[in-house]
Amino acid sequence: MAAPARPDPKTSWNVGYWLLAMLALLWFQSVWQATRTVEPVPYSQFEQALAEGRIAEVVIGETTITGRLKSPEPGGRTAIVATRVEPELAERLAKYEVPYTRVVESTWLRDILSWVLPAAVFFGLWFFVIRRMLDRQGMGGMGGFMSIGKSHAKVYVEKDTGVTFADVAGVDEAKAELQEIVAFLKDPQGLGRLGARSPKGVLLVGPPGTGKTLLAKAVAGEAGVPFFSISGSEFVEMFVGVGAARVRDLFEQARAKAPAIIFIDELDALGRARGIASPMGGHDEREQTLQQLLVELDGFDSSGGLVLLAATNRPEILDPALLRAGRFDRQVLVDRPDRAGRVQILQVHVRRIRLATGTDLEQVAQLTTGFSGADLANLCNEAALAATRRGADEVTLADFTVAIERIVAGLEKKNRVLNPREREIVAFHEMGHALLALALPGADAVHKVSIIPRGVGALGYTIQRPTEDRFLMTREELQRKMMVLLGGRAAEKLVFGHLSTGAADDLARVTDIAREMVTRYGMAEELGHVAYDAAPPRYLDLPGLQPGGLQAGPQTQQRIDEAVRRLVGEAFDGAFALLQQHRELLERCARELLARETLDETALARLTAGLRATAPAAAGN
Repeated sequence: MAAPARPDPKTSWNVGYWLLAMLALLWFQSVWQATRTVEPVPYSQFEQALAEGRIAEVVIGETTITGRLKSPEPGGRTAIVATRVEPELAERLAKYEVPYTRVVESTWLRDILSWVLPAAVFFGLWFFVIRRMLDRQGMGGMGGFMSIGKSHAKVYVEKDTGVTFADVAGVDEAKAELQEIVAFLKDPQGLGRLGARSPKGVLLVGPPGTGKTLLAKAVAGEAGVPFFSISGSEFVEMFVGVGAARVRDLFEQARAKAPAIIFIDELDALGRARGIASPMGGHDEREQTLQQLLVELDGFDSSGGLVLLAATNRPEILDPALLRAGRFDRQVLVDRPDRAGRVQILQVHVRRIRLATGTDLEQVAQLTTGFSGADLANLCNEAALAATRRGADEVTLADFTVAIERIVAGLEKKNRVLNPREREIVAFHEMGHALLALALPGADAVHKVSIIPRGVGALGYTIQRPTEDRFLMTREELQRKMMVLLGGRAAEKLVFGHLSTGAADDLARVTDIAREMVTRYGMAEELGHVAYDAAPPRYLDLPGLQPGGLQAGPQTQQRIDEAVRRLVGEAFDGAFALLQQHRELLERCARELLARETLDETALARLTAGLRATAPAAAGN
């Protein structure tokens, strides 16, 4: 016997829908019919109809009272309904002959909200917290606990970096090195047609502020590829294993968007040599993070279009395994710019300011020896602020001079009032420096002399402008440099017969020069051509990595001290003799400086005309 056929679920659902629709229609019809046949009225009107004998029957409910009319009224209504009022209250109100009724307040919405609203707030907060824990990509802690292993790298594309090689100046050699990276990212097949491959990693090395980060952004901007930027310190957290997880996540993101550039700034925070003691501990986490980075560098193929750039100003503390060939194949030095480079950098930054016509940026570059790119950007901004403060419409060379003095010497301390005796000593001291610099051959030209206090402890200052960038100095040039530094002290001794504390910084600098001449450069004949002191690291000293102290015995150290003392004494004697020869000129220039407080290059040239012609004979000491 065949089994009975099972009903179709769809047919059952259709029948249910029809039944529900019919019930709803019946309910709607009954409600509509009730509104047609029953009229809600105030309770006072209900009692009036009752008194007039129009009501045949009364039905009393819990909150309402309904009266069946003896005969239908116009409109077809057969009943009236009113909300009940207490009899005692109805008797009191009836005598006033005013309509009255009772209003029954509906509290269902309030009752529902009293239960639903707290639950909704609770679930909303719970959902917000869970969502933050699951999706947030930022700060560690509990808020980002679920995503603590995610990378915090900021992804930039070409339009976001907004930097090209045209915005980078003064580092032509570094740009040339990085242009190969750009060419590879744009055309990897063309670059590798002879079997060459792009470097896996490029390490940008240089002092702070020289434009390493700017160069990395320019590479991404030129190549038009995604740019992943992260700082080395962002990898390391308080939880062990988090840094390694973030390294993996960063490289996974970059592979997904290849060709791309990964840029790790401040690599020394992540790649410090293993085994170096850390004052706060935490070796395991940092070393695991470094090891994961080494694994990733070995694991990715540069032919896939993924390039790692990193920047540091402390290459001497990086782990040797990080710097070997096959990981960071190329190291690019981004050094402080020379004079030509400074002119190029200034030309980039003066685009943002209103420069006066005829302003010679070459003179500004001569005054900024040793400035980095960041320093020059700050200089242009300070010059624009100086011009704004004086109400000018354009930035002139004088504004750049004010900005250089502000950066190098500090703010003017106009409230630091010196007594007449101190002002006189400072004037002769500064003119001693200036006259020695003007008289000695090969010394840097004097740009300005002032006795206006600046900065923390400078009671006066002398600004010299190098005529060219120097990379080597002879023994005679170092001796003349020491004579210029001791010119202020010699002038005080010559004019006043005593010494003051104003030459403390000069003495420290002279002693350093003399000690390096003896211990590093082998310029003391009695000690021979021997270096007794190891050269310090190029950027920052780190105890434990570089040998320190003199490599000499007690007797040799005593001879070194004697040689240093002799060199400093000879420099002081030479400066004293030269100033003594030109005592009258020193007096005249110092009185002029006291009267005007500041002498520029033109004024100094007018006051000291013919000085340099007699200098060589006096400087032969």
